Amino acid sequence: MSEETTGAIKERLEKSQNIVIASHVRPDGDAVGSLLALGLALRDAGKSVQMVLVDGVPASFRHLEESELIVQEPQGEHDTFITVDSADYKRIGKIFENFGEPDINIDHHKTNGRFGKLNLIEAEEVATAAILTRHLPEWGYTITKPIAAALLTGIVTDTLGFRTSNTNPSALRLCATLMETGVDMGELYMKGLVMKSFPAARYWGAGLSRLEQKDGIVWATLTLEDRKVSGYGGNDDADLINMISAVDGNKVGMIFVEQDDNHVKISWRALEPGIDVSPIAKHFKGGGHAAAAGADIPGSLNEIQPLVLKTTQEMLAL
Repeated sequence: MSEETTGAIKERLEKSQNIVIASHVRPDGDAVGSLLALGLALRDAGKSVQMVLVDGVPASFRHLEESELIVQEPQGEHDTFITVDSADYKRIGKIFENFGEPDINIDHHKTNGRFGKLNLIEAEEVATAAILTRHLPEWGYTITKPIAAALLTGIVTDTLGFRTSNTNPSALRLCATLMETGVDMGELYMKGLVMKSFPAARYWGAGLSRLEQKDGIVWATLTLEDRKVSGYGGNDDADLINMISAVDGNKVGMIFVEQDDNHVKISWRALEPGIDVSPIAKHFKGGGHAAAAGADIPGSLNEIQPLVLKTTQEMLAL
C-alpha cells in the first residue's frame, strides 16, 4: 500500500471531528475488534465517534472493554464515514444504503470492491485488525490495553487461533507487541473462539447431525427450525464452520445457514494450502479471502444447496 494513501488517511483523520465507523452484518471477531480498536483510538484523541454494527455485538465479544459503546444505527451528523473489514459496501447493512460513499475503507479481503474515497486494502494481512495494528501508531494514535485486546481478538479469531494457511511470522510478531500492553491472549482466545453458550452448543448439535462429505467437500446445514428449537439468538452459524474445518480428509469446508428472508448464508473454508475459495464466493456475489469466504444467496435452501455444492466442486476441480 502506498505511503500516499496512508498519509492521506492520517490527514483525513486529523481533520475529522464527528466520525461514523461501520463494519459488516453478522460481525465476527475481526469486524468487532477492528471497529472497536479504531473507534477507541479516535475517541482517545478527542474525536466524537459512533461505532455501528447493525446486528449488534455477538455475545462472544461482549467481554471486550467498552464494546457496550457500539450501537446498531448512527444518529445525527458526521463529517467522516469509515468502513472496516467489509469487502462489499452492501454488507454493512441496509440502513447505510443512502449514507454515501465512505471516506475511508480499510480491509484485508482480496475481493474488496474499493468503494471508498480512500482505500487501504492489504490483502496479504491476516486480518483487518493486523492492518490497524501496523498503522495506528504511524497515524499518531496510542494502542492502549483495551485497544490491544480488540486488535488481538481480531487477529486470533480471523486466523482461527493461528491455524489458517495465511498465518505468518509477521502476524505473530504483531500479536507479541499487542500482548506487551498486558492483555491476556489466553483469555481472549478462549472467549472469542472456544467458549459457547448452551443454546449455541445445541445449535451445533443440529448442524453436526447433518454433516456430510463428498468429493473433498465437507458440509453441514442449519435451518430456521434448528435456531428456534435450540434457542440460539443469532442468524449465523455460531462458528460451527470452525468445527467442520477440523474434519480430516477434505479440501473445503462449507456451511449452509437458512435465513428468514428467503436467503441462505454460505461460508467456505479452504482446508489445504493453495486452495482459494474467494472466487466461488465472488461468483455468488459474496466475498472474502483465499482461506475463508462467504455469500448470501436469495432462494430456498433446497434449491440453493445442490447448486452451490456443484459450482464449488467445478470451480475448484475437486
